[in-house]
Amino acid sequence: MKATLRTVRLTLAEPLRISRSTMSARDAVWLTVEHEGLTGHGEAVTSVYHGLNTTELERQFYEAGLALGRFGDPESALRDRPAGDRPPAVTAAVEAALLDLCGKRSGVPVHRLLDAKSARTAPTTPGARTAPSARTARTIGIVPAERAAAQARSLADSGFTVIKVKAGAPDPEDDLARIRAIASAAPRARLLLDPNGAWTSAEALQLLPRYAELGVEAVEQPLAPGDPEALAWLAERSPLPLIADEDAVTYEDVRRLTGRVHGVNVKLAKCGGPYAALRIADLIKGSGTELMLGCLTASTLGLAPAVHLADRARWADLDGHLLLADDPWTGIGGADGVVRASDLPGLGVRERQVGREDAA
Repeated sequence: MKATLRTVRLTLAEPLRISRSTMSARDAVWLTVEHEGLTGHGEAVTSVYHGLNTTELERQFYEAGLALGRFGDPESALRDRPAGDRPPAVTAAVEAALLDLCGKRSGVPVHRLLDAKSARTAPTTPGARTAPSARTARTIGIVPAERAAAQARSLADSGFTVIKVKAGAPDPEDDLARIRAIASAAPRARLLLDPNGAWTSAEALQLLPRYAELGVEAVEQPLAPGDPEALAWLAERSPLPLIADEDAVTYEDVRRLTGRVHGVNVKLAKCGGPYAALRIADLIKGSGTELMLGCLTASTLGLAPAVHLADRARWADLDGHLLLADDPWTGIGGADGVVRASDLPGLGVRERQVGREDAA
């Protein structure tokens, strides 16, 4: 097998402000794995929060590409590759590229390959599921209430029924005003709130009942990550479902919170790929903790593996590609509020533009 890398710049349609930062662009590194005339693709994006810059991603992918070259075919690479100590985002992208290539070689979509549920099982036996689809949340950042209302109205007109609102402004009343404005502009929309860990426990106890009165459905990671016991304590007392995100990175993180919070936000880039996500889904099944599938801001290529899992989640927050000014890939939709996996072989996505390429 041969691996190549490309690095491209992904620019957002408008800056996204959350409680800890504002983002207007990020780099994406694409891995392409080629074998016998077919190619599979995966993507990882830079993240200040996760400590991944462009140089480090390129280095990690270069080493991963060399390791893949030691395998005779993508099926054996997917089955037998060592876990290693690579960042989860790189592991997830490598797994996506191999799944994409294996699907194309066997003529089946990735969501059918994933029915095997384990990277240790030969992934060429097709399952019987139809192509997953899900209504995705669409994110509104920390913006003035008037701007938020206009965005919410436009989203509702486009077909979105779930809106995720960022919180954590210096003045909590600004966040509440934003929710009121959104609820008024899109009264039929389900509302999710995400402070990205901006509140203290005392603030959360005061604010959660007020958001419950405004019709918010659930709140993601209200407390700063690093104290999952505090999050579990708060979940017992919350009038709203609490979803762990930054405190639910690994399988062991989720195991400690299973049955103690109402949901966990599983992002393939933080857990290590589709098979790791399936392990977490199996872990929490029947526990009272439900699955949310989330994402980083990325292209359709980066989002596609999660979309192939989308029907397994109570909440889908798979709008990262919709935040871009120009998405260089296509194939999962979402502009009407629904993301859809393809029944085409592999991930079912195609590239619309080409970035810089370097041989690995």
